[in-house]
Amino acid sequence: MTGRIENRFAELAGSRRKGLIPFITAGDPEMQATVPIMHALVAAGADLIELGVPYSDPVADGPTIQHSSERAIARGTGMAQVLEWVTEFRDSDATTPVVLMGYLNPIEIFGYPEFTKAALAAGVDGVLIVDLPVEESDTIALVREAGIHQIFLIAPTTTERRLAAIREQANGFVYYVSFAGITGADKLDTDAVGQRVAQIKQGGGIPVAVGFGVRDAADAVRIAENADAVVIGSALVAKLAEAADTDAAVAIASEFLRPIRSALDQRLG
Repeated sequence: MTGRIENRFAELAGSRRKGLIPFITAGDPEMQATVPIMHALVAAGADLIELGVPYSDPVADGPTIQHSSERAIARGTGMAQVLEWVTEFRDSDATTPVVLMGYLNPIEIFGYPEFTKAALAAGVDGVLIVDLPVEESDTIALVREAGIHQIFLIAPTTTERRLAAIREQANGFVYYVSFAGITGADKLDTDAVGQRVAQIKQGGGIPVAVGFGVRDAADAVRIAENADAVVIGSALVAKLAEAADTDAAVAIASEFLRPIRSALDQRLG
């Protein structure tokens, strides 16, 4: 289980392809749609899935993902249900990495030992905890020691000292936030992103994924010229919110991701 992220990035590098990482909020637009959407995204070209754990106070997220969390929580989505969906996904997909993205509180409430055991059993590969900086990573020591990767965020404002600390502890990949702000904002400066990613990669060989502000195939191609993978979240979540039912959500997920995958392969493959 613990090698899925490394294996996937090694496969991408070996085939000279760029990774495509969609983010969805678990439990939105329907609870029963979560696993079918995950499978549809993989079929459409996703290399890794970021599965958002709904939280009542998602301070780093913009309105689109905030509202998706609110809807999912109103339907009863919690950490236990999210882990059940990962387990169900693993029944027919043993290779696609799954990273849970969210905030520390749901893990803390679940209990660190209990979460570690349940996440390992479900097939979770990593956690990206927005409000857990590298200086406090010992908070989830049990999770990390069990082999579940902590995916660290790097921002344009991250100092060289903090970047060095992240490089020392990082495994799997690091997530570069393309600008200082909330998810879904429209401030993408691909030239600046390229320069910063190059600086990050100078310090070692860990893959760099870039997210925040990536909306379509054109954005993805520009970002991927320098990054190892592109993360796309708010734009997909907004489209999924339009779905009337599970079948519609699956179709939207596939139709949204396929042209992005195609553009990455045609332009950068």
